[in-house]
Amino acid sequence: MKNEICSLENFNDTLKENIAVLIYFSTNSCSVGEALEPKVKNLIKTYFPKIKFHTVDIHKSKELAANYNAFVEPTILVFFEGKETLRKSRNIGVGELHKAILRPYKLIFT
Repeated sequence: MKNEICSLENFNDTLKENIAVLIYFSTNSCSVGEALEPKVKNLIKTYFPKIKFHTVDIHKSKELAANYNAFVEPTILVFFEGKETLRKSRNIGVGELHKAILRPYKLIFT
């Protein structure tokens, strides 16, 4: 089951309801995005269980993608306490993403 966000209202509600959120912007036509998504999902599940993982399909939610300047796929946005803390696009390494999330995650949750 995908936690897909389809509207700006849903996006804003998600940020308000959760301390930590990762939004994964991609499309079904992006092979890089499709290959990376399960790896990122596993990283979050394994090392950062308090972060909620959600997806946005850039083709289905053009307004949402435009609002957050997520025109390149995949684009990952990480929010802590409603504020964008991390933005990664295109060539994203899982190890690099892990390092980038670790510090703010520890500050918030320990």
